[in-house]
Amino acid sequence: MKKLIALLLALTLVFALAACGETATTETTETTETTETAEARTFVMGIDAEYPPFSYIDDNGEYTGFDVEVCKAACEKLGWDFQVFGVNWDEKLIQLDAGECDCVWSGMTILDSMKESGYVISEPYYDNTQVILVKEDSDIASSADLAGKAVAVQLGTSGEALLQGDLADLAATFGETVTCDSFLKCFTELGGGAVDAVFVDMPVAVAYAAQNEGFKIIDEQLGAEQYGIAFRADDAETCAAIEGAVAELVADGTYAAIAEKYPDIVNNLLFLQ
Repeated sequence: MKKLIALLLALTLVFALAACGETATTETTETTETTETAEARTFVMGIDAEYPPFSYIDDNGEYTGFDVEVCKAACEKLGWDFQVFGVNWDEKLIQLDAGECDCVWSGMTILDSMKESGYVISEPYYDNTQVILVKEDSDIASSADLAGKAVAVQLGTSGEALLQGDLADLAATFGETVTCDSFLKCFTELGGGAVDAVFVDMPVAVAYAAQNEGFKIIDEQLGAEQYGIAFRADDAETCAAIEGAVAELVADGTYAAIAEKYPDIVNNLLFLQ
């Protein structure tokens, strides 16, 4: 009888240990799945941090701007965590492919070359043109007056692409084309007299001239284009989710409320027309 009782106690102990092991395994699996789910819902927005009014760092050191606010609101609609990653604009697609961000959304011009390379591009949301920014006392009145002048342009922008493509004949008249890795450096070069003009996106020029005295925009618009959002080639589902969330923001008035904070771009926003 004693042997039988001992055997029963041993079996009970074995079953108890097995049950504990199974529970621990289940808990570990559930924890792992929860972590993976949380990670999968973190959306990283790639921006040019020196591109007001679409994306920039405010006086409190926080990322903000029209595009940043819209993306953050879209992520809230989707229940995703929101993060911002400042890209090197000239290498933005390389960084996107490397997974450093989930999209490039920062006043980005839609180019045929991006589509041909397989990137998923959202529907356009903004009409843009290029303009010429000069000092207020400059004698430059049109693009024809840029002959022999030093002109700055940001690397990796549609402005640079235009000067190398459709506007190559105009660029050939320049005395020098100076490339900078940010618009801020272009403006610094202009302010310091190192260049005579900056070839720049219209909303950026308008924002800069409004906040800094001594500059003016030439009344001539060059190179019509549209802004969109770029996703990796295998990420059509994410693009569709973001576009769906933005459509909800338009429908419930949130999009318009955000746009009101940025009056310089309202008239060119496609979703408000």
